[in-house]
Amino acid sequence: MEDQIFDLFGGGLLTLRLPSVLAMSVAASGVGLLALRLAGPRVGLLAGLVFPLLPQVQKYTQEGRSYAMVCALVTWATYALVVSVAHRARWRWAVYGSAMLLACLLHEFAVLALVAHGVTLVVSRVPRPVLKAWSVAAAGVVAGLLPLAICSAGQSEQISWIGGPVRLHYFLIVAVVGVACARAPLGGRGPVRLSALAVPILVLPGLLLLIASLVKPLFVDRYVVYSNIGIALLLGAWMDYFHRRQRSPRTAWIAAVAVVGVLAALVPPSLSLRTPQSRSNDATAIGATVRKEGRPGDGLLYLSGRQRILTAANPEDTRFLIDLALAQDPVSSNTLAGVELPAQEIAARMLEFDRIVAVRAAPSLTNPQEEAKTSTLRRHFREYGTTHVNGARVTVYVRDHDPSPKAGPRSNSPGASGGVMR
Repeated sequence: MEDQIFDLFGGGLLTLRLPSVLAMSVAASGVGLLALRLAGPRVGLLAGLVFPLLPQVQKYTQEGRSYAMVCALVTWATYALVVSVAHRARWRWAVYGSAMLLACLLHEFAVLALVAHGVTLVVSRVPRPVLKAWSVAAAGVVAGLLPLAICSAGQSEQISWIGGPVRLHYFLIVAVVGVACARAPLGGRGPVRLSALAVPILVLPGLLLLIASLVKPLFVDRYVVYSNIGIALLLGAWMDYFHRRQRSPRTAWIAAVAVVGVLAALVPPSLSLRTPQSRSNDATAIGATVRKEGRPGDGLLYLSGRQRILTAANPEDTRFLIDLALAQDPVSSNTLAGVELPAQEIAARMLEFDRIVAVRAAPSLTNPQEEAKTSTLRRHFREYGTTHVNGARVTVYVRDHDPSPKAGPRSNSPGASGGVMR
């Protein structure tokens, strides 16, 4: 999608980030309208204001990824669900299904919101015709997603970097706070109660990913950004409940001080999110390190070949290095990381070079190409220096017959073994 946006409006940070900003704005308005329908105007206003203040929402509002758009689509699909329960027109269910399908096509784990919606309807004890209509819409979403799921199953190595739950603490905190808020008599109106909608969408997607992670690690907080819909609804409703039960001016002052305290506590993380240091995924850092450690004419090796994407952000970083394993580049081969040469050819090309810059970010795959790379490095080269950057290692190897490393970085340079930790 971003390729088409760049073709229309050109590259640059504004073009990259503006769609996420607009999408989260649409999501915030959807949260407000959803809370308005479920619990009234004041809850709608409060939930709509809380949503953009949440740290995770602020983070992915700034990033040029699909998560903000997924969040917006799930938000409005949820609104369509609530409306469809009260007004059983077929076209409303078609809108719900279309929004959910588009969200799932942007990110497959949006389908977990579908599960949360089903639980909401069961807990709310909606009439059988409503459950039937939702089942038809859900089946349509799953059927539309199935071809993409089958195709992506063959690319599951793309998430092999997930060694365990990533940034689990945020999910646990908001889940506990949300469940605590739901214990209060929040009130509401209509066939679907606010807590019956908010708790499942807050807790279930992340919980299901954690359960799946017992088999294969899958939990990353950004995969369920749309769970923030639930915590925003619950916090907005709880603040409304607290306001309604005030009995004295003193209570009002306590509430005002509490709100100011919460807002003040949000200032440091909000400011931190706007600094370069908050971005753990610097797409250019690894490429820049390769450029710094390599010299024109050096060999370049990726362990494994899929790590080629780590330096793809800026082609200038590897322009003067020779990719020893590449047979077809990603563009000509219509692949993410290109097509590599047979194992014997890779080993032969490696032996033509006295210096090789190797990029390694995860355990190598076990295939003939990777075995040829590692065995040739082990038998004919020695490690000269390693730089650690963003979870990857950029290592310079020199031939064993090279009597002096003077052509490479000095032993006390940032490229020496131990390197720079970023």
